Amino acid sequence: MSSPIRFETFEGEALFLDPRKDFQQTKESFHARVDPLTGRTGHFSHFGAIKPQRLDLDCYRRPEVKGFCPFCPEAREKVTPKFPEQVIAGGRARRNEALLIPNLFPYDVYSGVTIMADEHVVSLEGLSETRLTDAFALGVEFLKRVAAFDDAPPYPLITWNYMPPSGGGLVHPHQQCFATAYPGNQYMDELRASQRFYDAHHMNYWSALVEEEECIGKRHIGRLGGSHWLASFVSLGVLGEIMCVFPDLFSIHDFEETHLHELVSGLLRIFAFYRASDIYSFNGALFFGPSGQNCFSTHFRIIPRTFLNTRDFAPDPNFFQMLLSEPVSVVMPEDLCCGVKNYF
Repeated sequence: MSSPIRFETFEGEALFLDPRKDFQQTKESFHARVDPLTGRTGHFSHFGAIKPQRLDLDCYRRPEVKGFCPFCPEAREKVTPKFPEQVIAGGRARRNEALLIPNLFPYDVYSGVTIMADEHVVSLEGLSETRLTDAFALGVEFLKRVAAFDDAPPYPLITWNYMPPSGGGLVHPHQQCFATAYPGNQYMDELRASQRFYDAHHMNYWSALVEEEECIGKRHIGRLGGSHWLASFVSLGVLGEIMCVFPDLFSIHDFEETHLHELVSGLLRIFAFYRASDIYSFNGALFFGPSGQNCFSTHFRIIPRTFLNTRDFAPDPNFFQMLLSEPVSVVMPEDLCCGVKNYF
């Protein structure tokens, strides 16, 4: 039986007289793709024109740049908030270096921040297995606890902005974990489309996706236990996107220690690829489906972030993302897959 998943691509060429070639007639290719789940489109162009910019991490350690950091050990006890006792006994939760506190600027009723390390500047190499495991474990435990409350919002998320190009307001490594009724348009589009796919084809989209991608082989990076790592067919990031899908997990309650290990193990491989590619910043998000459904699988997305240059510190999003809600990538997913596969 043929798969109901369709990977649609529309290719084209622009014609112009190129001053780099003495104004000879030149063709430059571009193409668009349609996300097989949501039907939203993404552009691929500017191939090779945008490169990740090297960050001087030592700069962020200098006192005049660092300034005051509420997440550093000498300050956090006095200046960071505490949860009410009924939410977290003692007001905060700790696991080795990782510390879970309330978000001073909450995204919803139950909104936490996990400080991942005592150290203010942590390189990708410093994001060790222990640090990653402890941080994600605190977030998952918090979201499981919140899910048991009568007034718990239905959609749990763990999100992560790493280093300034990602939009992170603090260099000190931290993650956000919160449950909300408003998880964002990407989440809701995927949730509704997953239900439509299930109703139409009587199968889970995410299981069908990883099976089809594994069969095609062009974007399936690898499998770690029950997790599948893919280069997304439509990339949400300028420098590409990697997705980890847990096809058999549907809610926060399904996520156990073994799944945490698989996520961290994959991320360590991704970070090794990032270091080799001079990528210093990223956005990441772990999406858990609402309880009581079997069409929306747990998945993690990660996209590199960069400045377009370190002269003007121009950000990588532009009118496409900000006004047209259209992702643009300069990296083909199939090429990204080939590069990352070596680390799996």
